[in-house]
Amino acid sequence: MSYLVGQWGTGAVGRRTLRALIEHPDLELAGVVSDDPRLVGLDAAEVAGTGRRLGVPVTGDPAGLLARRPAVVCHTGGPARELCRALEAGAGVVSNALPALVDPPSADQALVRRLRAACATGGAACLTLGPGLVGDVLPLLLSGACRRIDGIKATEFPRVDGPGAAARFGLGEPIGRRPPIMRPGAPARTWGPVVRLLARHLDVPLDDLAETYELCAAPEAIDGPGGPIAKGAVAGLRCQVSGVLRRRPVITVEHVVRARADLAPHWPAPPPGEAGGYRVEIAGEPPARMDLAGPGGADAVAPRMVNAVPAVAGAPPGLHTPLTLPPFTGRRLLR
Repeated sequence: MSYLVGQWGTGAVGRRTLRALIEHPDLELAGVVSDDPRLVGLDAAEVAGTGRRLGVPVTGDPAGLLARRPAVVCHTGGPARELCRALEAGAGVVSNALPALVDPPSADQALVRRLRAACATGGAACLTLGPGLVGDVLPLLLSGACRRIDGIKATEFPRVDGPGAAARFGLGEPIGRRPPIMRPGAPARTWGPVVRLLARHLDVPLDDLAETYELCAAPEAIDGPGGPIAKGAVAGLRCQVSGVLRRRPVITVEHVVRARADLAPHWPAPPPGEAGGYRVEIAGEPPARMDLAGPGGADAVAPRMVNAVPAVAGAPPGLHTPLTLPPFTGRRLLR
């Protein structure tokens, strides 16, 4: 079955999502919306980097896209009113723009009511995805093989592939300066909903969320992935958001970043031979651990959004999570 799909947003995730949409054998591109005036008028294939022209120009006005009545819109950036506009027009939405909606019961309830009303008006489904399946589906699947669970930790080892990512993690900054990604409250807003989602499905009544981080200083001047890093400057970051129960962290989402693989050897490391990847650990009886190599970041988020399209297109109206929908698979991608 073929689905007519739109792309709303052309940032780092949006461009990758657009490419995955164009290359998917079961999806037809309805249109592309961008708030970047430099891209308006360009062919979608040029923006996605796929080469062959499609005859679908990028526009700054979503009216044309929504007039084509796409089954689903992949929304990768922008405010809630954009989600509402798509939903009210009858298009299902797969989004990563509002992390709080990863776990709707813990999100701002005024926002939840607004989006549910939009879903009802258009008869459409809305799914918000978090950082990746390692943060939601895999920990829960592994937990099903346990007799007792003492704690769960999901770790991502992001690949730092340029100055922008390096600056986000604070690489190269003075060791006493808080990295931008660790501004007070920011980690809990980004990853806290994933922690709460896991807790909800494991029936764990969390008392609170806690944010922690550690920095690693460069032992000498090094050539980092985002540029030179002076001796003593930040060369690594380990940050955690934990769900706390009776003063004990029981569900943790963790990110570990290094400018060089040999730094901070006491921190968790990615799978052997890999620059990035994931790890899921369950302390309990029996314990479990799964290491997964993979690109992480936008390269992991984009195809998951695209592969969720059939599930969202067929879902009942309302707000959904990956745990209320059929599994997202790479159906028809093996060829």
